[in-house]
Amino acid sequence: MVNLLATIAHHGQVAMILGLLAGFLLKDLASALKPWLPEMVAGLLFLTAFRIGAPRAFGGLKDGIASLKSVLILQMLLPLAAVALFWALGIAATPLAVALVLMLSAPSVTGSPNITLLLGHAPEPAFRLLILGTALMPLTVIPVFLLSPELGDLWNVLHTSLRLTMTIAVTVGVAFLCRQLFAPNLQDHHARAIDGLTIIALSVIVIGLMAALGPALYRAPYEVAKWLAIVCIANFGLQYLCFRWLIWRGARKIAVPTGVVAGNRNFALFLIALPASTTDPLLIFLGCYQVPMYLTAVVMRRVYARALPAEALLKDQ
Repeated sequence: MVNLLATIAHHGQVAMILGLLAGFLLKDLASALKPWLPEMVAGLLFLTAFRIGAPRAFGGLKDGIASLKSVLILQMLLPLAAVALFWALGIAATPLAVALVLMLSAPSVTGSPNITLLLGHAPEPAFRLLILGTALMPLTVIPVFLLSPELGDLWNVLHTSLRLTMTIAVTVGVAFLCRQLFAPNLQDHHARAIDGLTIIALSVIVIGLMAALGPALYRAPYEVAKWLAIVCIANFGLQYLCFRWLIWRGARKIAVPTGVVAGNRNFALFLIALPASTTDPLLIFLGCYQVPMYLTAVVMRRVYARALPAEALLKDQ
């Protein structure tokens, strides 16, 4: 079983693409999995935290300060700049502007450390951004929502983000405890087996996330194509610009994980917190958003190869 899971981890890109295609084609399965998305995402987070372990997840003081700066820029400065731009253009209340501002305001997706690992780079910086970004979200969304009343009710978002923060804290805490009790010195072949499990989890999760997109593809293919083009430009564009900026600043060790997080955000959080009148027009956006997320390890591999060699980033793993 360990060898089988390691093989799946080795072919992780293929498995994720198959999951993406299944989400498009298997509408009934997608609908059946959708109610279980919160539990599946929590399980994915548990596997990621268990695989990394507490000492490597938290790093040193310098790593923590760098992560804090990245979170503030990604989750507060960027959406505020977008709000100003859309307001100046007179399109702040359009579904496009609302979707992009909400995306920029969201923390990292749960799978960002796994995507970073698929790209051959250390997942710990992405994991730190995930944890810190989620914990700080109740604070970073305040100025964005105060300046953008068309986004919806700030208090609903705060309540949901605090609940999410508590869920993540408990899940990660239990994972770290289990790692310390049962596998304090995780062997490499066991780590690869856990990577295989996370790939399976990611591939199943995307099927549920695509539940709204499959029917829309048959009902309004041109609308889906338009939103797909927008999300690909937004996702890959943010990743590329963030990565190039960090490379230019000499921050090669965090360039890849930060770039992955910059483009891949937990946009679905707002669908839980905001009223249907705000979120219904954005459901296709959410479904399309899974496509560049799950293709990041394929599309961005050549770009991210300009960072440090994988061997240097994965040492001591």
